[in-house]
Amino acid sequence: MTEPRKAYRYYDFVMAAFVTVLICSNVIGPAKVTETTLPLIGTIGFSAAVLYFPISYVFGDILTEVYGYARARRVIWTGFAALLFTSFLAWVVVQLPPASYWTDQAAYETVFGSTWRIAAASMVAYWAGEFVNSYILAKMKVWMEGRQLWKRTIGSTLFGQAVDTSIFFPLAFLGSGLIPDEALPAIMLVEYVLKVMIEVLLTPATYAIVGFLKRAENEDYYDRETDFTPFSMQS
Repeated sequence: MTEPRKAYRYYDFVMAAFVTVLICSNVIGPAKVTETTLPLIGTIGFSAAVLYFPISYVFGDILTEVYGYARARRVIWTGFAALLFTSFLAWVVVQLPPASYWTDQAAYETVFGSTWRIAAASMVAYWAGEFVNSYILAKMKVWMEGRQLWKRTIGSTLFGQAVDTSIFFPLAFLGSGLIPDEALPAIMLVEYVLKVMIEVLLTPATYAIVGFLKRAENEDYYDRETDFTPFSMQS
């Protein structure tokens, strides 16, 4: 007889939070570019999305740490589908002819009218980066026998965000004229460092949520015999 699938109280809520943050970071944040001045570095510019996109990695860490890679994989695919659907709806709404008395079409296109190239780059980078993040965290948990969670969350983020950043910027902007090609390496480095720093700053919150979920769900999954292919929805 097949063992009944375990039911979780909070898994769906964590998935909803993950997808919400992911959509917000790809819809609300990218259109706003901000600047700040740092000591010894000077003025740097970055997309506002960099401030909360790393939160999706925090939720990815939580999902993998508590529920395991396979269940995190389902959420990653759910997020990918949500991003695809959101991008399509945004494109449809932007293409609708504006009313004769409505004068905000240009502003609306600026905020929601990402080109197909930027949208595709964002989805590919997210997909690859999240799977790398989840895979490394799951493997490190087994290697480290569940000790020192902070090393796993930060270590997996270092690799996951490196993959995400190195895929997104060249695919989205190289040769496009939107950002000078010679400026891309500096922008990529700044965004990468900021994303990792935010992950580090959120480590206490990650510990608190992981501890709560492990107790509430009575689950602390180890991926010892997991099939790590990303092309599956089995959990």
